[in-house]
Amino acid sequence: MFRTIRTLTAMVAAAVAGVALSAASALAAEKIVISQWDAYWPPELLANFTKETGIEAEWAVQIDNEDMMGKVTTSGGKGYDVVFASSPFVEALAKLGLIAELDHGKLPNLANLYKEAQDLPYDPGNKHSVPYTWGTTGLCYRSDLVKQEPTSWDDLLKPADDLKGKITMLSTHRWLMAAGLKALGYSVNSTDPAELAAAKDLLIAAKKNLLAYDDTTFYSKLVSAEAVLVHAWDGWCNFGITENAAIKFIIPKEGSDLFVDTMVVTAASEHKDAAHAFINYVLRPDVHASIMAFTLYKVPNEKAMEVLDKSLLTTYPNLAITSDVLFQQEQLRDLGDRQKEFTRVVTEILAAQ
Repeated sequence: MFRTIRTLTAMVAAAVAGVALSAASALAAEKIVISQWDAYWPPELLANFTKETGIEAEWAVQIDNEDMMGKVTTSGGKGYDVVFASSPFVEALAKLGLIAELDHGKLPNLANLYKEAQDLPYDPGNKHSVPYTWGTTGLCYRSDLVKQEPTSWDDLLKPADDLKGKITMLSTHRWLMAAGLKALGYSVNSTDPAELAAAKDLLIAAKKNLLAYDDTTFYSKLVSAEAVLVHAWDGWCNFGITENAAIKFIIPKEGSDLFVDTMVVTAASEHKDAAHAFINYVLRPDVHASIMAFTLYKVPNEKAMEVLDKSLLTTYPNLAITSDVLFQQEQLRDLGDRQKEFTRVVTEILAAQ
């Protein structure tokens, strides 16, 4: 009897193994297309993923969130399997029915995320998205060239004479407006007409003191000393620190935003299991730590932080900003139909002479 049971057990185990092998083989025959920003993962990441899983992965470069939204809404998501999207756009994509509800049973590495990253207001319980990186926006500056270290959004918007003409600001809509709104004590998600008007007046007045609007090379201007104070995402400030340790980053005392860049699976994907396998791979501690080391953006992965080379936190202090400090900042949300008014105000600011 014992031998019979043992033989039956072996047969069942072999059958299960066969099913698992068959499933793995089926996945290995698939190819997924991933829409992602340039230089936002290590160059070897996709090749390593394919080597480990057998799943081919094609990278489709997206310029920004608006570019991604245009492609996904036009195609209905067809032709894409995994899309990278900032948090407000996750809400928009979900409302449009263009992204799939995630199968957490296929994402065991979700458990590696910080508790806070598992229940974000824009997507409670990670129903549709998985956080990839997170951070905040603030002031990046040459500590060796400013007479007084900045502490406030007013240091950017109402600068001292020695800073005038040596300042850059982000022109990307949500972050440009956030600087003005937070300086006035308003929400980064405000669409109140009076508050938008006040922020518009403040930001137009600030233009006369700018060297430029700059969303891509501001850190280079700091390195060359063409600029001494810039409005910056924390990760991009780190690119400047790489070249000059006198460059520092601070969150203004009025507070700032908490941005989250995420991974989603399109509803139209024909390779959802393979897409889940990719997301789960990214969430592996060693992989996510390598992403942080390459991009110099913080990752919401507690287990990845445990294996990260700790010298990075010394070289780039803002990488050590804790999750509780990040959650003191305000999360960017989808503005829905109110986005049109928001966009109109930004257009007027950028066009003003």
